[in-house]
Amino acid sequence: QVQLVESGGGLVQAGGSLRLSCAASGFIFSIDTMHWYRQAPGKQRELVATIRKIGTTNYADSVKGRFTISRDNAKNTVYLQMNSLTPEDTAVYYCNADISPSRDRPYTTYWGPGTQVAVSS
Repeated sequence: QVQLVESGGGLVQAGGSLRLSCAASGFIFSIDTMHWYRQAPGKQRELVATIRKIGTTNYADSVKGRFTISRDNAKNTVYLQMNSLTPEDTAVYYCNADISPSRDRPYTTYWGPGTQVAVSS
């Protein structure tokens, strides 16, 4: 069984920073692409940032220059450094990863339960 658990959410004032972490545990042979998504109240879940196994990244236009995604493959962990936060960044943030449990098994997408980020004006 594979689990993803996010941490690092909380309440911060506009202009502040937070660093989210998402650790994968369980039967893990390989982790391919990892993502951060977010869902604000009344809105659809949106892709925030992507990092591939080789380290290349992509960002939503709304967070470019403010957010940085990174990963520690030895710890099976992905991070999201969020700077210059605005109230529009308020949402539940979810991590997502494509994980293979063994050499002969295909990759499956797993989701974490989410962590709340609230930015006050």
